[in-house]
Amino acid sequence: MCSARQIERVETVVVGGGQAGLSVGYHLARLGRPFVILDANDRIGDSWRKRWDSLRLFTPAKFNGLAGMRFPTSPNEFPTKDEMGDYLEAYAKRFKLPVRSGTKVDRISRRDQTYLVEAGEYRFKADHVVVAMSRYQDPWVPAFARDLDPGIVQLHSCDYRNPAQLQAGDVLIAGAGNSGAEIARELAGSHKVWLSGRDVGQIPFNLASLPSRLFLARFVLRFVFHRVLTTDTPMGRKAKPKVVRHGGPLIRVKRKQLDAAGVDRLPKVVGVRDGLPLLEDANVADVANVIWCTGFRADFSWIDLPVFDEERMPRQVRGVVPNEPGLYFVGFIFLYALSSTMIHGVGRDAEYVANVIARRTSGATAAA
Repeated sequence: MCSARQIERVETVVVGGGQAGLSVGYHLARLGRPFVILDANDRIGDSWRKRWDSLRLFTPAKFNGLAGMRFPTSPNEFPTKDEMGDYLEAYAKRFKLPVRSGTKVDRISRRDQTYLVEAGEYRFKADHVVVAMSRYQDPWVPAFARDLDPGIVQLHSCDYRNPAQLQAGDVLIAGAGNSGAEIARELAGSHKVWLSGRDVGQIPFNLASLPSRLFLARFVLRFVFHRVLTTDTPMGRKAKPKVVRHGGPLIRVKRKQLDAAGVDRLPKVVGVRDGLPLLEDANVADVANVIWCTGFRADFSWIDLPVFDEERMPRQVRGVVPNEPGLYFVGFIFLYALSSTMIHGVGRDAEYVANVIARRTSGATAAA
């Protein structure tokens, strides 16, 4: 048991110091509400810096600024992942957001009328807890991957940094979504690359083109993704299950670009035969490297509260948990709109949740 001396009292604990958590912090600070942000990374922005070396954001800089601070590059540039990490660090510093880095939350539970947040040696008693993390937490690789020949180099996309990590020989990329397509195009310059998985489709324009910069990106990102495809519209409600389960279409890399780079398509990997990846068409892929772009799985086992559905996803409405007043989620894909995990979309969700917290706190104070 923890003594009272070891428990720090705070009105709101925000779990996660990425763009979602910092956005929540900005809006709470603007509303004059006290809070602390707990982040497992050693440095603000590390969740971006740890990704592959050549990664750039899918959206131009004019869409990547959080509330109160524009992104400090040319509006039409596509920032690097390090620039995004540095921007988040500068954002937290500019608005003096109370981020405690290197503090991983181990458990959230109910303690009478408040929440107990346990993070290593630290304990926090809070009226409100905002889980400001995407559901992409644990990298997922199929169980049969362990049966591949030990001579094959295997990496999950979260561990891939650059082509130097791979050995000579062909590369199989398992998973044909955005990460798989981006990595495939990069590796095609030094290896023969096979891209395995279903066709996820693609947006019908080039983000970097002049028409896109002038009109299409703004129309699609700010209107369609942000206002049309929401949980309030029939179109959004129809699109949500597909996007949540299978991801969105290719955004930057197009099929013709992969074809031009010499990337060939293969069916989905379904198992292992004789130490090699077994494909859905019963053939095997004789490759020297496999990169698993198979996504992530949500792990909320550290939240000891009855707020999850049969798929272990939180029951929430615009981030607010109906049967657990005081618990909130921000940063999920399609939390409210298709833009909810995008830089320009997460801020709206964060502001909504911060306003709910302020309203509930003010109401509780008036009642007392």
